[in-house]
Amino acid sequence: MAPTSSAFNQFSSGDVLADRRVDYARMLAEAGDHAAAAELIEQALELSPHWAAGWFLLGEYREKAGRPDAADAYRQTLELEPEDVFGATLKLALLGEESVPDLPPSGYIESLFDDYADRFDTALVEKLNYSVPEKLAALVAPHAPFDYVVDLGCGTGLLGEAIRSSVTRLEGFDISANMLVRAEQKAVYDHLGQADLSLPHHEAGLFSENLGLHRADLVSAADVLMYLGSLETVFPLVTALLRPNGLFAFSVEDAGSDGGFVLRESLRYAHSQAYIEMLLAQHGFTLAELQRTVIRTDGGNPVRGILFLSRLGA
Repeated sequence: MAPTSSAFNQFSSGDVLADRRVDYARMLAEAGDHAAAAELIEQALELSPHWAAGWFLLGEYREKAGRPDAADAYRQTLELEPEDVFGATLKLALLGEESVPDLPPSGYIESLFDDYADRFDTALVEKLNYSVPEKLAALVAPHAPFDYVVDLGCGTGLLGEAIRSSVTRLEGFDISANMLVRAEQKAVYDHLGQADLSLPHHEAGLFSENLGLHRADLVSAADVLMYLGSLETVFPLVTALLRPNGLFAFSVEDAGSDGGFVLRESLRYAHSQAYIEMLLAQHGFTLAELQRTVIRTDGGNPVRGILFLSRLGA
């Protein structure tokens, strides 16, 4: 499946006996016995009660076992790890225990992709039939060549590879330092930098003395916006990056007729066409092209998305 909250894989409880119980619990969970797995995690936490990652794992196993006390484990995770690198607030929202946040915790997204970077290309492209970079590249191809492109949420550089030959200067930004390391190894970007799209433009990391306003004739965001809920911070960043008549090419997971945006079991957000079109109009964009397509598989099922190509000020 696509990246989900797996930060607990990075940590040991600090207790050998507790870790052994966790190993057994994972084996039971893989066999489908989540109730027994939860009991073993509870035993591990008796030995290591301040292990936040263990509490999150307990929440997941309790949830899959249908136990009503899963939320208690997620709340304990938050108490021990207030920055919420595990995404416990999102889990609580899905359980109906909290309201759906407009934005996920930045620490969760950064940790998620730092953990996923080493296997990102293989997992997405070879196992999940991920096709957004190629499809977005085809969408913008009739408007090439481009003088200056900013690739938001560039990840390991899949879109950069797809459009490099038609771009004079290509910049990539991502919240994950590990993703940027992978992108750098591909040697397709002229500049790479860390940025957080949930922040206003003076804090986001996209601008500096050498990286000015209104510098790009194309801004891209391939499979990025589904890791944000509200896009109220994203569109001002894009308008600040684009030159007049510049293009914004991006993808979302399709929420269908559901509201503006919804949080799904995958801990990703889906956005409706109406919500995106409202934001485009609000920020001075016209819609040039829209494509509905399958953007990947998840658990063997197709994930449907929408590709947008829009123009600023046209």
